[in-house]
Amino acid sequence: MEEPTETTAPDEATMAAALRIAEAVIFAADHPVSPQTLAAVLPEGVSATSTCAALAAACEGRGVVLAEIGGGYAFRTAADLAPRLTKVVESPRRLPRAAMEALAIIAYHQPCTRGDVEEIRGATLAQTTLEALLELGLVAPRGRREVPGRPTLWGTTPKFLEQFSLKSLADLPRKEELITGDAPPLPGLNAPISRDEAEEEAPAPTPEAAEEAGDR
Repeated sequence: MEEPTETTAPDEATMAAALRIAEAVIFAADHPVSPQTLAAVLPEGVSATSTCAALAAACEGRGVVLAEIGGGYAFRTAADLAPRLTKVVESPRRLPRAAMEALAIIAYHQPCTRGDVEEIRGATLAQTTLEALLELGLVAPRGRREVPGRPTLWGTTPKFLEQFSLKSLADLPRKEELITGDAPPLPGLNAPISRDEAEEEAPAPTPEAAEEAGDR
């Protein structure tokens, strides 16, 4: 269903109803709600985009804010409250170092093969690590590269954008910012990881060995 285009501004009562509906739907959803989904339940002629803009404005300065993530809308706790929240809310377990490195490489170089990831990392990528990212819904196949062996190409998913509160891949920090340390923090993706979190892996295979291993 396409989002309706507002020809005239909705009256106060209609807009208030739209805000209540949008707030309830987004709060109840376990993933970001797209404008198309929201448009299906809003009063006739009311735009989901303008409703969410009004809802976001109403949430300004509160403990919970409305964020546009991965093509949809979701409630998130205010960033400035993070230090207080960490005292009482248990943080989810971070992915192992190898998985975070692989995920970051895929995010910046997609679509890419497992061999590409290994070449950039300088270490082999365990099948269990790739499977873990796949099970979590953070990466997905993006076809195959038309070369001998036709290795699988990998890319990130909408769940990846949701996980790191990104509106789109364009919101990823630029590589130059990562080098200079000016990048905004993305929990886990560009945060330093202590050596005791690193998993032992062998050096990346030589091209000859990789060819013998077949399709990656």
